[in-house]
Amino acid sequence: MSTLETSALASAPEPAPAATGSATGSPTAAVDATGAVDPATAAASSVPSAPVPDDITVDVTALGEQLLGRWADARRHSRELVARPEFQRLPHLGMDEHRERVLGQLKLLVENGSVHRAFPKSVGGQEDNGGNIASFEELVLGDPSMQIKSGVQWGLFAAAIQHLGTDEHHQRWLPDALGLALPGAFAMTETGHGSDVSAIGTTATYDPATDEWVIHTPFRAAWKDYLGNAALHGRAAVVFAQLITRNVNHGVHAFFVPLRDETGAFLPGVGGEDDGLKGGLNGIDNGRLHFTNVRVPRTNLLNRYGDVDENGVYTSPIASPGRRFFTMLGTLVQGRVSLDGAATVASKLALTIAIRYGSERRQFDGADGEVVLMDYQRHQRRLLPRLAQTYAMSFAHEVFLEKFDAVFSGAADTDADREDLETLAAALKPLSTWAALDIIQEAREACGGQGFLAENRLVQLRADMDIYATFEGDNNVLLQLVAKRLLTDYSRAFAKADAGVMAHYVADQVEEAVVNRSGLRRLAQSVVDFGSTARSVGYVRDTAAQRQLLTDRVETMVAELAGKLRSASKLPRDEAAALFNRHQNALIETARAHGELLQWEAFTEALEHVEHASTRQVLTWLRDLFGLGLIEKNLAWYVIHGRLSDHRAQAITDYIDDRLLPRLRPHALALTDAFLLRDEHIRAEIATGVERERQEEARAYYADLAARGLAPIDEKDLIAAKKARR
Repeated sequence: MSTLETSALASAPEPAPAATGSATGSPTAAVDATGAVDPATAAASSVPSAPVPDDITVDVTALGEQLLGRWADARRHSRELVARPEFQRLPHLGMDEHRERVLGQLKLLVENGSVHRAFPKSVGGQEDNGGNIASFEELVLGDPSMQIKSGVQWGLFAAAIQHLGTDEHHQRWLPDALGLALPGAFAMTETGHGSDVSAIGTTATYDPATDEWVIHTPFRAAWKDYLGNAALHGRAAVVFAQLITRNVNHGVHAFFVPLRDETGAFLPGVGGEDDGLKGGLNGIDNGRLHFTNVRVPRTNLLNRYGDVDENGVYTSPIASPGRRFFTMLGTLVQGRVSLDGAATVASKLALTIAIRYGSERRQFDGADGEVVLMDYQRHQRRLLPRLAQTYAMSFAHEVFLEKFDAVFSGAADTDADREDLETLAAALKPLSTWAALDIIQEAREACGGQGFLAENRLVQLRADMDIYATFEGDNNVLLQLVAKRLLTDYSRAFAKADAGVMAHYVADQVEEAVVNRSGLRRLAQSVVDFGSTARSVGYVRDTAAQRQLLTDRVETMVAELAGKLRSASKLPRDEAAALFNRHQNALIETARAHGELLQWEAFTEALEHVEHASTRQVLTWLRDLFGLGLIEKNLAWYVIHGRLSDHRAQAITDYIDDRLLPRLRPHALALTDAFLLRDEHIRAEIATGVERERQEEARAYYADLAARGLAPIDEKDLIAAKKARR
């Protein structure tokens, strides 16, 4: 398993303090086995009340390089491209013009050598899987429509030919697909079946008389839907259909099916519709396809995992139909990897805009005039925890990308590795895509009316990112897959356990329940912590304690679910399904908690690689903000289950508001500067310094009036003067 997936067993050291008086520089209170603070040592723990030392700075360049990760050069290549105007979205284009512009951008990507990285050397590729994804993710800075349409062409259509076909198919179709002479669609999703791919209605029936497949859409719900390149530009498609031969259905397989002739007209038997205007990504020609007894040669079956000979005999290197199906889909996991990364890039962009603007925009009078927005605690609460979340997403994605590259390069490509990768993808893609929508929306609101203007990108960016939560697997469905994997691992842990092991486990569970429900642990904590926020926080801001709390929640939730679902294997299928349905919300929340733990672990591991002491200090505060934010979000669970006392729970919120936010506020701009986004990438007027210019102009105007004695007298001053003379 990956480093992330062994989080419960890992033990990363607490980063060294950067300066006297820093948060991590103070001793941590000793904690006993129950989680209560040891009174003998608690007094030694104190939260510094002094302001952040002036010598704490962020090494923006070094941090930026760390964030770029292993494939920094590939990311830079894409960023140089999207810095050019021809790769950027024009906000005022209509749908038709936008579609043609994006098609032109894909041609430019080909001309600039940006599409071949992941493909075999035999067709001009570089077999650089990690670099390909890293490069692709950055395209979102130019235009999300360009990113997704290129993903359709090379990450889905061409990748399906590569991973599901054989060398013969590679030589026949990949050169034209890579060069865009053959634009293609990825025809998996149907109107009636999205995430449930195994139940799609389209059929491919073998006709031995003609040595052909008959591709057929038997009813309206089986139309292939929401397909990029389907409405206009696609000349062919990889079509997923139920493979039927000799009156046996061998399940879903992929077929290469031509769609249009040289003039762009549908071929006989092929039909379709334009999806038209969408909520976002309108530079992509999404459409529907249907097939009426369309015939293609037998050799158009992408037959890496299943083949049919001229007599109609089916063979496969994978005997199990279920395992075969999931293996085929697993080869296409790169879509989820790239969406996780693209969502992270979009979050970095949104926060850069909002924090730059918030660092310049002034509103409401303070002691020294109008106050900068970022100096308001509420503004910090809105943006800084989301900045911490984005850093966690970025570090987790890099680990995710390393895992992906190891599997697809063959360096670590066992069945277990692929299963781990698929679980990781199903855990992280939902969290990052949901987070991106939340972050962009909060950034928009934090910029007020300026954030609503198209020129500042946030509204359109959110609209374009909206569908990321749905395609490549609906987020809720993916999290259920994660939860089922966690339950499977849990059951495996006890599969060969003897009676003694089980008895010990049951005893531990009983003891846990007695302690938690009795309130004894909460009482002990309350007595020790009473009147001391410092002592309460001394525990939870420790790395090991955060890991313990986050891990314990996941493990407890899994154990509770396992207990509730233990009888499912012995029930009839319908009753088992009903049992799972009654606990569906718990399944999803358990998976979400697991994914958040993975992100926290990745952030904590990244701290070990920060050499600059002050940067490590600031990042430690940021990691603490992320970790304590997760705990704060789930305080009810921790208190109910006896993991935290009431006082300690309150202390977490106080520590975030009174300590972490003030410490991080001076570094907000540096932390976004470390994303290394240039003005050409940001393209939002409010993030260019124009607000500072407006503020300076206003101050100069009023100063000039005062200097010349032309400033009008404020009525409030007159009233105050009259009162003073009485």
